[in-house]
Amino acid sequence: MRAWFLRHGETTRPGCYLGRTDAPLTVAGMAQMRAATTAMPCARIVSSPLRRCADFARSLAALRALPLSFDPRLRELDFGAWDGVPVAELHAREPQALGDFWRDPDAHPPPGGETLTALRERLAAALQTLAGGRGDVLVVTHGGPLRMLLSWCEPRTTAPLSALSVPHAMCVSTELTHADGRVQLRRYGDGGML
Repeated sequence: MRAWFLRHGETTRPGCYLGRTDAPLTVAGMAQMRAATTAMPCARIVSSPLRRCADFARSLAALRALPLSFDPRLRELDFGAWDGVPVAELHAREPQALGDFWRDPDAHPPPGGETLTALRERLAAALQTLAGGRGDVLVVTHGGPLRMLLSWCEPRTTAPLSALSVPHAMCVSTELTHADGRVQLRRYGDGGML
């Protein structure tokens, strides 16, 4: 099946770590997502339940009369005590902890937050469910999950996830299949097994 993974657009809380913080889209953010999906022939939509994804997903599903479901496994990384805090403030207040997180987010997650391993596991489980569905799918998600997906699709990259550029409303087109009980995710021209 074909699966498009779309990051949400611009939010009302720029410059902050937004994990579980439920910030809505700006008008520009909604327009970014509309522009990214104009010619997308999906048969269904699966979205993170957070407003910055869900509001657009509801709007598009209603406009195109498409089935819509929500999967909490598609949420952003949980930033714990840093959630909703401006990155500049964290840089001034906790530069060592923030630097450790950027260098090795799995070994140094945000205080009370989620590890990359936990994100990887829930995202892999979500992909198993998606691959078992019918019809091409638009998946509306966040920057962290999209970076993880890109690292799976482009296994030759050695850059840390934080270095992968994932602008607002970025859309990644993939093929998603089951192969020997495993999910195979291929970006056109490249591929990787989960």
